[in-house]
Amino acid sequence: MHLVHVVTRLLQAGSEENTIATCLWQARAGHRVTLLYGRDFDPVWKHRPLPGVTLVCVPDMVHPINPVQDARAIFALRQLYAQLQPDVIHTHQSKAGILGRIAARPVPKARVVHGIHIVPFQDANWFKRKAFVMAERIAARNTDLFIAVSQNTAQQYVSAGICENKSAHCVYSGMALDAFQTPNVPADWREILGQKNRPPVVLMMAAFEKRKQHIAFLNAFHIVLERSPNAKLLLAGAGPLEGAVRSAVADLGLSDSVVFCGHRPDPHALFALADVSVLTSLREGLPRVAVQSVAANCPIVISALPGIEEIVKHDVNGLITPASDVVAAAQAVSWILTNAKLRHRLQDGARATDVSHWDMDRLGERTTALYGLTQ
Repeated sequence: MHLVHVVTRLLQAGSEENTIATCLWQARAGHRVTLLYGRDFDPVWKHRPLPGVTLVCVPDMVHPINPVQDARAIFALRQLYAQLQPDVIHTHQSKAGILGRIAARPVPKARVVHGIHIVPFQDANWFKRKAFVMAERIAARNTDLFIAVSQNTAQQYVSAGICENKSAHCVYSGMALDAFQTPNVPADWREILGQKNRPPVVLMMAAFEKRKQHIAFLNAFHIVLERSPNAKLLLAGAGPLEGAVRSAVADLGLSDSVVFCGHRPDPHALFALADVSVLTSLREGLPRVAVQSVAANCPIVISALPGIEEIVKHDVNGLITPASDVVAAAQAVSWILTNAKLRHRLQDGARATDVSHWDMDRLGERTTALYGLTQ
């Protein structure tokens, strides 16, 4: 089969990692795989081996709404579809999901699939929610199948009248679980922390985007430092707001307490180094970092978002706090750092959690099987 995946942006973030994992599995299974991506592109992908996956840029496909460029992107996608003659068109992310499925109308033989990594209207105001839902319903007319990263994410699309239960399926994200279940601390941990002895370590692994609330959490981090003055906050990831977050660290006088780790090739090692991880997102599908933290037996403090309970159980393998309350998140982080009994109990709970649903092979097998086609 020729499988064409479409993403709005190809950055170093959860939905892109999950899409790439799917593409690589399908290429290994013998399928021809093409990945179409928009203008926003992290150069790291040019140097990261993607055997069997052909990358094609669609420059007019951009993240912000732009009627002129959006029309050009639809035209460009239609031309590419006509040239590539795919058996499956699998769109990802909200913008590529709309444009990519509208452009697929003149390709009657292709099975059109939309991957829901996050619900775009989850925290939107009334007007934006109406607009998002209307656009999704229009695109849904040309969609054979919806594949969501969590049961709750799929149900939100059904509840909004975008699709029916029979066409909405859940396939959890896939990752190399073995690396997270048997992690070792980074060989360069002393260089990372800038000291010889290990202090209490808090890990926030998240793309630098507004919805992740890095700056809000930094403003509350003094709560952690009051009881653990030598604690280190590791910020791992990349993204458009990294400069603003770096400025906030300097303005808040946190330069000695915060370490920017970038996007490392050994994320499992950072979980082994951390005593607790934290994710304060306002909006998610089912974040890969939550699964990775649990797999690594690292207690996590995470926002109470729809579907998060599919992997994180409050007071069992992590602590769940209100998404809008970063103070509560900082307090929870402090409790875990200063209460060894609680920390060990959450570690044991994480160790007992079944994470096999997030296996890489299961992602590829289930996704490809849902296409309903034979090679």
